Amino acid sequence: MTLTTATAYVALIFLLAGAVKGVVGLGLPTVAMGLLSLRMPPAEAAAILLLPSFITNVWQLAEGPRLGSLVRRLWPTLLAIFVSTALAASVIASAKSTIASVALGGALLLYATAGLFNFHMNVSTEAERWAGPTVGIATGFITGATGTFVIPAVPYLAGLGLARDELVQALGLSFTVSTVALGLGLLWHGALQFQSISHSTFAIVPALLGMLLGGRIRRRVSPERFRRWFFVGLGLLALHLIYAAL
Repeated sequence: MTLTTATAYVALIFLLAGAVKGVVGLGLPTVAMGLLSLRMPPAEAAAILLLPSFITNVWQLAEGPRLGSLVRRLWPTLLAIFVSTALAASVIASAKSTIASVALGGALLLYATAGLFNFHMNVSTEAERWAGPTVGIATGFITGATGTFVIPAVPYLAGLGLARDELVQALGLSFTVSTVALGLGLLWHGALQFQSISHSTFAIVPALLGMLLGGRIRRRVSPERFRRWFFVGLGLLALHLIYAAL
């Protein structure tokens, strides 16, 4: 791709990904990684999503009512996510494009399947003590290998019985930690290039505009119906990534 074409492609993707996040409260890194990886190696795609993901997730967690209590409750999970993501970033940084694309497609397909079939976890207070760090480690290694932050962190956080506003804030907190750790891991392993950073900076504005657009769409359509079609589209994208890589 030429520089102009690449810039336009990145802008459109983050406008769409931001709109998805504006409607359902998540999905920006997932959509962006999947679509960017159609035209570039997953490591480059992961580098581009860093800044828009960080900005939009900080925005999301800052709007919630109980940041302090969530940090105190979730810190073992967040610490495990941070450490394992930073360590596992060597996978996406060094893996061949084919391997990374198949891994990304597999992670997206798993997430889409869980969403379509309404998979739910119910985590008791007793189980949370060991489940939190375990989920954090698993999420971190999947993030480091694929650049996606959602499995198994999203089902786990949804299974804690948090109020809606708390859950949205907890997701923003988890995604922010994942983004920072992934960025540091990519930097550590030499996978951050100047062009990727410049595209990442440029993508902030389309992502924020997409979130504002998504907020308007949310007031006009059923969020559940939108969510269902989102998972259908994500599953098809995942299958295409796997097929194209093989």
